[in-house]
Amino acid sequence: MRAAVYHGQRDVRVENVEPRSVGPNDVAIEVAYCGICGSDVHEYAAGPIAIPDENTHSLTDETLPLTLGHEFSGTVSDAGEAVDDVTVGDRVTVNPAIWCGECRFCQEGNYHRCVSGGSIGLAGWGGGLAERAVVPASQVVPVPDDVGLDYATLTEPYAVALHAVRRSSLQSGDDCAVFGAGPIGLGIAQTSRLAGARRVYVSEPQDGRRAVADELGMRGIDPTDVDPVRWISSRTNGGTDVAYEAAGVEPALETAIRTTIRGGEVLLVSVFEDEATIQPNYLMMAERSIVGSIAYRTGPRAAEYEFAAVLEALSDDRLDPDPLVTKRIDLDDVVEDGFEALTEPGEQVKILVSP
Repeated sequence: MRAAVYHGQRDVRVENVEPRSVGPNDVAIEVAYCGICGSDVHEYAAGPIAIPDENTHSLTDETLPLTLGHEFSGTVSDAGEAVDDVTVGDRVTVNPAIWCGECRFCQEGNYHRCVSGGSIGLAGWGGGLAERAVVPASQVVPVPDDVGLDYATLTEPYAVALHAVRRSSLQSGDDCAVFGAGPIGLGIAQTSRLAGARRVYVSEPQDGRRAVADELGMRGIDPTDVDPVRWISSRTNGGTDVAYEAAGVEPALETAIRTTIRGGEVLLVSVFEDEATIQPNYLMMAERSIVGSIAYRTGPRAAEYEFAAVLEALSDDRLDPDPLVTKRIDLDDVVEDGFEALTEPGEQVKILVSP
């Protein structure tokens, strides 16, 4: 089968690979769509970061080259003999986080914090940037009939966003700011509204992405044109209650901290390619807090957590995914029209790939 295989930094090749066999607890999925995640772009531009390089991953026993893609949906084409709750023909998406089940965090039910954890399509097991994927049946999530498989592909990034909002201290009626209008930042802007945010500000230097924020009803800010700290502070009672850093660059981190009120909170959800320096006095003297958020809840009941909530919100139109999908491409074009397009400043937000 054809797949987009990661061989190293700026070296992704569409080539023929042998599909994984379907084990007794696995299902095979004919992939309909796979999104290119910001994590994939970081791996392409500056990796390997999470992808195992010299040493194999402890759970998959794999190293590069490996097939990318952890945001995908499709139709079940085969099921292992021990699978009794997923059938051939089911429309599904995949919760790709993998876990050991043995560390203290897994034992506590916090599988997403697993010390050995990883993700299908980054740690191994064959990702969704391929014609076919084989995954544990426990990690497939049924897609409602009224949600298209293209939009179901966005369940994973929306789940990251929803988990970040849930991790934050945001209360109904609070103001918040989001720094970075990529898929995660825009997802946070939307899900924060579902959580009761009063005013949502989105700081983004790229015109096209900022336009998407405006289309979604947020208040877009160009940080190259105005000072977000002063601009937001003048329109709120001295700042936002919560700021979400979804850009992964030092200036956005510092600005996010300074944008919050005294006693406010900054939620970090982005991947940083470089180290970032902050002024600790911004935290200490205003009693601000910084909280991290990684992925979403997973484990044996993976289908019951954020993924289910997102799919329900897509089904009843509380989430509007359409403005986020800025391009659809074929698998053969994934490097030039996908990864390369996303490494350059431009209009792209979420690119969907069809095999």
